[in-house]
Amino acid sequence: MSVAHTGVTPQVGGAEPVGPCGEDDCGVRDVLDRLGDKWTVLVVVELAKGTRRYRELQRAIPGISQRMLTVTTRRLWRDGLVERTVHPTIPPQVEYALTDVGRSLAVTIAGLADWSRDHKDAMDAARRRWDAEHPDETGR
Repeated sequence: MSVAHTGVTPQVGGAEPVGPCGEDDCGVRDVLDRLGDKWTVLVVVELAKGTRRYRELQRAIPGISQRMLTVTTRRLWRDGLVERTVHPTIPPQVEYALTDVGRSLAVTIAGLADWSRDHKDAMDAARRRWDAEHPDETGR
């Protein structure tokens, strides 16, 4: 939502309107920043399957570099979404697991995935209609 946006989205299907948080900071920008990065959702989805060691996470998420996995897990740990356990072995083994808050986020992400599956065909059809009506604009 843009800083200049002051309107409230009208209710759709009985849902509560979506709008600014008011004077209180509801934290939605922080959450969107965290979820909007390239790797967070993939790490949370993988950890929703259970505790994973660092290398297991790295193998399960194609394309993630060691640096980005470290940065992402550290941010999730800092936000209280992930717990990190270091086992005193040589070399040290590090495991990651979702906290209760992280598990509640995983449920929300699963709901978003369900919504996208349920509405994918309708969105594809709407895009095709729009593209046919606006051949000089792709909307991308």
